[in-house]
Amino acid sequence: MTSTVRRWWQDWTQGAPEAAVARARLVLAGHAWPEAALAVLARLREGGHAAYLVGGTVRDALLGRDPGAEIDVATDLKPEQVATRFAHVVPTGMRHGTVTILEGGVTFECTTFRREGAYSDARRPDTVEFTTDPLADLDRRDLTVNALAWDPAAAALLDPHAGALDLERRVLRAVGEPLDRFREDALRPLRVARFAATLEMEPDPPLRAALAALGRPESDYAGATVAAERVRAEFDRMLRAREPSRGLEVLREAGLLGLWLPELERCRGVPQNRFHAYDVYFHSLYTCDAAPAAKLDVRWAALLHDIGKPDTRVDHGGEGTFYNHQFVGAELADRLLERLRFPLERRARIVHLVREHMFDYRPGWSDAALRRWLRRVGPDQVADLFDLRIADTLGNGLRQGFPTALEDMRRRIQGLLAAERALRVTDLAVDGRDVMRELALPPGRAVGEALEAMLEEVLDDPSRNTREHLLARLRERRVTNA
Repeated sequence: MTSTVRRWWQDWTQGAPEAAVARARLVLAGHAWPEAALAVLARLREGGHAAYLVGGTVRDALLGRDPGAEIDVATDLKPEQVATRFAHVVPTGMRHGTVTILEGGVTFECTTFRREGAYSDARRPDTVEFTTDPLADLDRRDLTVNALAWDPAAAALLDPHAGALDLERRVLRAVGEPLDRFREDALRPLRVARFAATLEMEPDPPLRAALAALGRPESDYAGATVAAERVRAEFDRMLRAREPSRGLEVLREAGLLGLWLPELERCRGVPQNRFHAYDVYFHSLYTCDAAPAAKLDVRWAALLHDIGKPDTRVDHGGEGTFYNHQFVGAELADRLLERLRFPLERRARIVHLVREHMFDYRPGWSDAALRRWLRRVGPDQVADLFDLRIADTLGNGLRQGFPTALEDMRRRIQGLLAAERALRVTDLAVDGRDVMRELALPPGRAVGEALEAMLEEVLDDPSRNTREHLLARLRERRVTNA
């Protein structure tokens, strides 16, 4: 083997940046780009202008990942020029060079090549200077794996910071000085943790050191001032990863987890008992990993299901007990989710799962007991609670396998639901108008109490849910209360 061939082979196998770019170019050239993307780029290039697919769109194509709902495009055209070339354009951020193009059923976030000034608010640049240089535009990106630009027409890949090589090595590395990137946008440390989870990559030592510097008590890091909605969105993306624990651990090791999720961070080092191989913190992380990735709210409930344990732990000779931790945890979870500005419906659903996750089904439960449990948790929540219970079992580290009692419970629940038994007051054969008429009551709490009392009777014996029987019971109640 000649020295030239040997050097080429070493570059190819050991990961020289040039070789990584060559391999990336082959992948991108063979990628099935949407026709709408090619059409948008062609229209932007008309008149001798430049246009590239950039950032996460290129990165995800190289990783074989779903690009998501938006395609990222960059051009030397100014925003107002872009707007004249397309029929459907949303002026997302014209001042900073961003417009949204709606074309062929696809959404494109189009930015003008730019240089940026200082970030006094740790979110947006104070000044933006448009440029015709795509490399200057890539210099302002946060991570090397996001500093990529691809022109499908010319089969040209711009990779000034060796992002293609970092993708192959599964390494997250900052463009330039990491602390400078973090000071520009205080959300970026959380983005790094999210990418560590979703891309299954590791921050390189300088990036980890910069994260740790932000987490020190003397740091002036402005992460606490980031809009709660942006923080929530990043955690939502992280929790969709195959193993969210990877990103959460990046934050904890840097001393940053407590900035946003202090209720979870304080679970670290809280011992449990012989039924768990891990402390409360790691059990929570692994339970989250084991929950279905497609059920985001179940993932949140899995992550938070035991945050009430530090406040309820009682030691009995080295064995911890945590009576009523689910109720304490539900209150803590409610405050945490409110702090992160969760929509009310999502917040209520997650808190409900945390509160109800400790159900202790036994084969000896009567049908009436099972009906009462269904009434309390809601039939539409059963599947999510089962998923949470299975994840909870898998997350304890003892390799106990599937909780078999759930299969018996599932079978019995299906039978009860198929029989169309009354589980809510709305399932009763009478309603509030009947109560008000028979008991001579005005609208109010007493009407609801009467309906609840009849539901309790029907839960014991579903055959009593007839209009004749319940009206008779209301008349008896009127006589008794007279």
